[in-house]
Amino acid sequence: DSDDIDALIADFKTRGWLSDARYTEQMLHARQAKFGAARVANELREKGVDDALVAEAVAVLQVNEAERASEVWRKKFKASPTTREDWAKQARFLQSRGFTFDVIKKILNRHAEDDSAEDHS
Repeated sequence: DSDDIDALIADFKTRGWLSDARYTEQMLHARQAKFGAARVANELREKGVDDALVAEAVAVLQVNEAERASEVWRKKFKASPTTREDWAKQARFLQSRGFTFDVIKKILNRHAEDDSAEDHS
């Protein structure tokens, strides 16, 4: 019955067995290697996690967002975009992973600069 379920949920929360904070921490640990802050935040909101916990998670993820985006990009693409179509394709991929456009621009431009510097060496 509904009252029993509410009592059970309250008991689990009291014991620390059911915790949005723990869920958020586990979600960050599991998702940060593949996804950006926007995607993780959206998933947390969909699960009903409190906005304050979502904001804390986003702050944690944004600390190294560019490095994580670069690693995700590197795993998927072996070369920097050479055409506008390639750039758009790679940008869409990173955007689908939840990275912001500012981070995407930084990553794609950085890799393009790195490639052109290697060509001149």
